[in-house]
Amino acid sequence: MMAFLMGLKSISPADLRAQVEAKQVNVYDVNSPQSWQKAHVPGARHLDSTTFTESDLPADKNASLVFYCGNPLCRKAPTAARRAKQMGYENVKVMSAGISGWIDNSMPTEAG
Repeated sequence: MMAFLMGLKSISPADLRAQVEAKQVNVYDVNSPQSWQKAHVPGARHLDSTTFTESDLPADKNASLVFYCGNPLCRKAPTAARRAKQMGYENVKVMSAGISGWIDNSMPTEAG
């Protein structure tokens, strides 16, 4: 099921985990560097939600991109997702649960 958040597609932690394990997705953590160091989705790259450029993202504009931040109230991930869409990426989603929702669902994390 696909939910929409301010015109953006949303993905659940469970669905994201399945895509991460299948290596079908590029995941971007837009939390603070301190938060990213502590815990992030395995394989996620850390980006600043407002200053990343196209060179930080895959060359393929059809690549699957998922952005997340701290929790459902955090606005960094939607901001980053909209920015990627403005750059011409088509397949952009937000894990609105954020890293807190990921951890609450007992999903694995990486540190450092």
